Amino acid sequence: MTLCFARRFATYNRAPLIFQDLKRAAALFNNPEHPMQMIFSGKAHPRDDEGKEYLQQIVEITKRREFYGKVIFLENYDINLARHLISGADVWLNTPRRPLEASGASGQKVCAHGGLNLGVLDGCWCEGYDGTNGWAISSAESPEDPEEQDQLDADTLYGILEEEVIPFFFDWDEQGIPRGWIDKIRRSMQALIPQFNTDRMVAEYVNRYYLSRKKGPRP
Repeated sequence: MTLCFARRFATYNRAPLIFQDLKRAAALFNNPEHPMQMIFSGKAHPRDDEGKEYLQQIVEITKRREFYGKVIFLENYDINLARHLISGADVWLNTPRRPLEASGASGQKVCAHGGLNLGVLDGCWCEGYDGTNGWAISSAESPEDPEEQDQLDADTLYGILEEEVIPFFFDWDEQGIPRGWIDKIRRSMQALIPQFNTDRMVAEYVNRYYLSRKKGPRP
């Protein structure tokens, strides 16, 4: 199973969240019955020193014995590299700190390529998730302390991966086909592609904003 995280390495995106507990993360990546890998890519703004530190953390993790060859960082992130990652991901991970996500365009694009979203309920995923088309990192609690929020979200992420995503991906029938996973991909496409596209966006802008202004205030 291939997880991907590729986007700007701003601190609010919390790229290292899955490594909050290194022992628990190592157990996920070293289960011989459920092999998993994760690909990271992205860049930090030249003046974002904290974002650069996050990127450096990921690179250092890729060199650790327990993650070597299983966690990979691809350099020189650009549109072409993003295209390959989006088309090849089984699960697209998005872990922003609520409520700082503006949109989450990478997660919007992955559904058209047969990938499934696993993300914090913020930005587009707050609007797109319906309980059947992916997985949500959410909690009834939203601590104001960022460190407490990170720990809570990391624990939730581990639980979802351990109990839901990974077992579901490897639930193959006698022909070696993950039929439940394929059904979820189809459900994701059915629910999200009509919403996550520019035709729908432009039509809504025209009908709900530009045309309504010409006609006067809406009742």
